[in-house]
Amino acid sequence: MEMIWSYLKKYKIAVAAALLLTLLELGVELVQPLLIARIIDDGILQEDLGTVLFWGGWLLVFSLAAFAAGIINSFYAAHASMSTGHDLRSAVFRKVQTLAAGSFQRFAVSSLLTRVTNDVIQIQNTIFMSLRIMLRAPLLVAGSVIMAFFVQWQLALILFTTVPLLSIVLIIIVRRAAGMFSRVQQAVDQVNHTAEENLTAVRLVKTFVRRKHESKKFHSAAGQLQDRTVRTMRMVEITMPLILLVMNGSIMAVLWFGTAGVTGGAMSVGEVVAVINYVTRMTGALSIFSMIIIIFSRAKASAARISSVLEEESTELPRGSGRQNDIPGEVVFRDVTFTYPEMPEPVLSRVSFSVSPGSRTAVLGAAGSGKTTLIQMIPKLLLPDEGEVVIDGVPASEWKTESLRAAIGYVPQEAVLFSGTIADNLRWGREDASEEEMVQALKDAQIYGAVQELPDGLYTRVGQRGINLSGGQKQRISIARALIRDPSILLLDDSTSALDTHTEKKLLDVIESRQCTVLMITQKLASAETADQIVLLEDGMVEAAGTDDELARSSRLYRAVKESQEGGGMYA
Repeated sequence: MEMIWSYLKKYKIAVAAALLLTLLELGVELVQPLLIARIIDDGILQEDLGTVLFWGGWLLVFSLAAFAAGIINSFYAAHASMSTGHDLRSAVFRKVQTLAAGSFQRFAVSSLLTRVTNDVIQIQNTIFMSLRIMLRAPLLVAGSVIMAFFVQWQLALILFTTVPLLSIVLIIIVRRAAGMFSRVQQAVDQVNHTAEENLTAVRLVKTFVRRKHESKKFHSAAGQLQDRTVRTMRMVEITMPLILLVMNGSIMAVLWFGTAGVTGGAMSVGEVVAVINYVTRMTGALSIFSMIIIIFSRAKASAARISSVLEEESTELPRGSGRQNDIPGEVVFRDVTFTYPEMPEPVLSRVSFSVSPGSRTAVLGAAGSGKTTLIQMIPKLLLPDEGEVVIDGVPASEWKTESLRAAIGYVPQEAVLFSGTIADNLRWGREDASEEEMVQALKDAQIYGAVQELPDGLYTRVGQRGINLSGGQKQRISIARALIRDPSILLLDDSTSALDTHTEKKLLDVIESRQCTVLMITQKLASAETADQIVLLEDGMVEAAGTDDELARSSRLYRAVKESQEGGGMYA
């Protein structure tokens, strides 16, 4: 919960104002029974209308003051809670942008979505309720006990006995509830994950007639969430009847001993009524403790989940020379080893090779050989466990991340387009790109003709993840987005798989004319054969590196790959 305060203290003026107004409301509520006692003892029982009107007037004034304080308190509480929620949500989102790719092994996308939405909302609501109601409740209980001693200490002893016992029970329930609500939030993660997976692959689900199967998966996840929530709420709701039982027993005891005291002359009617007032106020305050337990327990679980993201190691290393993107583009891997979290074996093991500036290197290897992991080391999406990646003589870890990435064009294995127009997606590569530069990038990516035929050309809106475009069109727009950066280093992660041989050749010729350093993962041997260097990976290690002719003479595995593809097979 310290994390919450670190964000909330920015709004300490609003918090202080809300707390002062809460104390004002509380003071009025604690004074009211005393005024009622005076009205009864000095006014009603003495048949003195003036006294009734005098103290009744003050009762009305205090009530209006408390009403105004409550309205203003709500404003300040809302400001502090909403602003803190905004800051937390922004901090989590910014942090996610800097996480190493390996961190997503620990945090599923669905879980991150839950944390940036549901978990932040839980904390936001807790702050508001704390400043508006929850802080007032325990103070009202404590204040009522203290004021009861001023009114009639013998009757106050009844409250002094029952309240500590209830407090111990509530503390035990809070501790148990925190762990249970943490499991509820995990179940929310699973529901989101199942829904996201199903909706993303909805066409595949329909094609394979797996609707019933996916429905069962979702109902299973939703059922688990329901069961955990019900068990948790059942345990928490025990507090309400327990509180009412104890406090109603206290009221009966006060009435019993109060009646005896009034009869014996040791107490006045007003004093007994005042103590009863304090007991009923305590009952009302304690009755919302079940809500307090739920909200605080959820907030504690949510705060822990958000903290785990904010404390995750970032790849954004501020050190470095801050060079511009006119770097030559030499890349050297020196004994690089990398293991994903919770994986028993390294994905890359002692990988070493070098790439000359302006050259094209093709990376070949079977599925799972570490090709994608390899090129993600260059823009520092992943950091080596051992060894180092050196860019133009400087270890990548010493480069300022933004400066290094500004010099790199990256086309991932899965072409990802964002909601908006084609122009919007191209300007992801460079925000200040002119229309002429976008047209040229599309021409270089061999997609301009197809874009011209779209209803609004460059300004045609693409659906979510480019759903209204073909796979080849998405790939080429992704390539155009990388080319518009005019990168010194271009990384292509199997980015031409949906292109025919003729289109791919024209694209590679254009890229070669740009004289940038190119590392391309490919399964097409025809594309690799024309590269200046071929790096062949097997089980995370460099099996061989060299030109097509050199590998054909020295590598048995490379010859097997050539024979497989020449015979109509596919090395994947």
